[in-house]
Amino acid sequence: EAAVATAETGLKSNEAGIEAATAAVAAAEREIARLDIVAPFPGLLESDAAELGSLMQPGSLCATVIQLDPVKLVGYVPETEVDRVKVGSRAGALLVSGRRVMGEVTFLSRSADPTTRTFEVEVTVPNPDLSIRDGQTAEIAISAEGVRAHLLPQSALTLNNEGALGVRIVDAGDIVRFVSVELLRDTEDGVWTAGLPDRADVIVVGQDFVTQGVMVAPTYREAAR
Repeated sequence: EAAVATAETGLKSNEAGIEAATAAVAAAEREIARLDIVAPFPGLLESDAAELGSLMQPGSLCATVIQLDPVKLVGYVPETEVDRVKVGSRAGALLVSGRRVMGEVTFLSRSADPTTRTFEVEVTVPNPDLSIRDGQTAEIAISAEGVRAHLLPQSALTLNNEGALGVRIVDAGDIVRFVSVELLRDTEDGVWTAGLPDRADVIVVGQDFVTQGVMVAPTYREAAR
């Protein structure tokens, strides 16, 4: 019996030794695996800060990896327009190179920037050939529910006595009338406005020298197309 007890004790000791050796092997394998630095996502190696043979500390920068497919375009929407933007909407962008790309709105912030009072928006664009570079400037246009609008010269806009933004038009009988408008978008060709009737004779020269209700003798010109 004493010999059996001694044998059992030796067996347990050997099993404990095997478990300790197995744990040591697993720890060694983990340390060996750490010799290969792997990025958490696929991308391009933009720069490597570490030199071969240098001693790296935990958390120190060793390389910069960028992911460009898909690429995210980041812009800011004014608070007056944020309700028209929806996640999932189609969006286009004009790069400074003149190239146009299409994508989809994938993020819209619910918190405004405290300084600019604008809301961050992200548009995800496929970029399989990696031709869109990180940091490029782009003008983003997001698809929204359409409204009927008129393109007017910016100089046609004026204010009434209450400070409302609008234009002066020539109504029936050549009578001047002020119409409030909503500014939709400012472009190089003029401003897109909403709030006018489908057909309106807008005063574009001298509108600040006439008042509501006066009769005028207008001179007409064709609208630019």
